[in-house]
Formats: sequence, structure tokens, C-alpha cells
Amino acid sequence: MILNTGARTDTVQYFSDWLLKRFKEGYVYTRNPLFPNKVARYELSPDKIDAVLFCSKNYAPILPRLREISDRYRTHFHYTITAYGKETEPGVPTIDESIKTLTELEKIVGKEKIAWRYDPILLTEDYTVERHLAAFDSMAERLAPHIDRCIFSFVEMYKKLETNMPEIIPFTQEDKDRIAEGLGAIAAKRGIWLQTCGTNGDYSRYGIHSSGCATLEILGKANRCEFRDLKHKGLREGCHCIESRDIGAYDTCLNGCKYCYANKSPEKARKNYSLHDPDSPLLLGKLEKDDVLTEGNQKSFLSSAGRQSSLFEAGLD
Repeated sequence: MILNTGARTDTVQYFSDWLLKRFKEGYVYTRNPLFPNKVARYELSPDKIDAVLFCSKNYAPILPRLREISDRYRTHFHYTITAYGKETEPGVPTIDESIKTLTELEKIVGKEKIAWRYDPILLTEDYTVERHLAAFDSMAERLAPHIDRCIFSFVEMYKKLETNMPEIIPFTQEDKDRIAEGLGAIAAKRGIWLQTCGTNGDYSRYGIHSSGCATLEILGKANRCEFRDLKHKGLREGCHCIESRDIGAYDTCLNGCKYCYANKSPEKARKNYSLHDPDSPLLLGKLEKDDVLTEGNQKSFLSSAGRQSSLFEAGLD
């Protein structure tokens, strides 16, 4: 099973103590977001987890104890660093702080396990095409020695975003081409593998690759292990990532990013955050009497050789 810690909330930044305790105790509960009374239990022993996926905008809170996870599990880290300031990402560290933290992360896990996310890209009167390209170039120069790849995407104009960020200027295809061409040229200059995320079009003419953000190929290469050759179902329509099990919860992230799809509002996130108990197997609250608890599906994607290698490393063969 691929364990995802950061698709629904920034678990690393706001729930690190809880996450570390779950790995120490060896299991976690997670609610089904569509059917909240259905709760799945996942075993977190190394022989049950093929890899742990992280996605965060601030790894500083977990760095002092990250080896408790990274020394025992295969891992991969997505680090989102964008051009936006506090007016758009209130709870996110500055660019300089983020780059410093990423370099510290690299010292622990190695560059081959780190993907820099420059997404979502959106346009406003302040964040123009030219500003994005200048910011990306500056960041790429500093980050290139410390990352395996960069992933970008254009913002999806879902209805909630029209309310939360009315200042967004809709993309034209010309805008997208100008940005993609500029990003491709900068990435080539800096020696960075650049790829799109999701259904963002084909920009291969600019040297940009089209791939899932978390494929078995990427995870296998980063962790020097062998996975089976399987079709990737993705996390949503148009996604090319391998399926994973997310242990987070929507409407809990305090970053306050105006473009966020995972929070209905900052107020709801703050209210839910107050329900967090670091000692609970659930990220929010506790198991209730009407909850239906079941064992989660934890099928392995490792090849036969990969499973034998895991047993050997664990001394279980």
C-alpha cells in the first residue's frame, strides 16, 4: 500500500506529533470523506507500507524526528514553494525560509526523493506571467542542486475559487503557452526535469514531460526498489499517479491558501483543528459509537523481487 499523508491537509506542518505517534504505535484510523461514519484502519508496519508519500509547504516541524520514518520506510517528498506572498498563502513560510528547509530535508533523505512543486500557477494583476517566470528562475537556480524534479500545474477554476479569489484572471491558451515555454527554457538551463501535473495539456514541445506526480516508476527509482508494472488509476479524473490511501482530513489545514481546494473556509479549518487530539488514532476527534470500523485494503505494489528485498532488509527472510 502507498500511504499518502498530505493530499487532504498539510499534515507535516500542523500534525507532525500525531503522525509520528501513529507510526510509533503502528496503526492509524481515517474517515471516509463521503461517508463520515465509515472508518478504515491501516497497519503502519514497514512490511505493510510500500512507500510513504509526503506533501507539504513546510517540513520544518518534522525535520528533527523525520528519521523515525525515513530510516524505516520508503519515502517520497513533495515540497510546494511558489511565488505567492502572505496575501495569498497566509500560513506559509517565506521563499527564503522554505528553500532553507528544503536544503535541510535533502541532507536527511537525499535529492532523489524530493520533488519541488511550483503549483498551482494562477494569474492576477500582481502575479503576471512575467512575475512567475522571474520567480521561477530565481528559485530554480537555488533549488536545482537539491531536487530530483519540478512539478507544475495551472490552477483549476472550480466554483469555490471564484468566490475565494475573485481577483484571479482566467488563463488564455496564449498565457499558458508563454508560461510553459518560459518554464521549460529555465528548467533546461538549470538542468531540472520539469513535468506537468494532472490534465494540464501537452507541452512536450517546450521540453516538459507529462507524467503522474507519484508513479511507481518515480517511487522505485527514488527508493532503489522494484514495483510491479501496473496501470495507475490516479486520485481523481485526469490524474496519472498510483492509487494511495490518504490518512488526512479535509477542512483542517491552517495555511489559509486562498486557492485551496481542500478547505471550504479558513474559519471551518480553525474550528476543526480545535477537535484534534494528538493521542487519537483519528486526525480529528475520536471513534464514535455509530462509527463502522473496518480493515483497510492494503495490497502491495512491490514486485516479487521487491518483496524479497524488503524481507531481507528487515531480517525476516
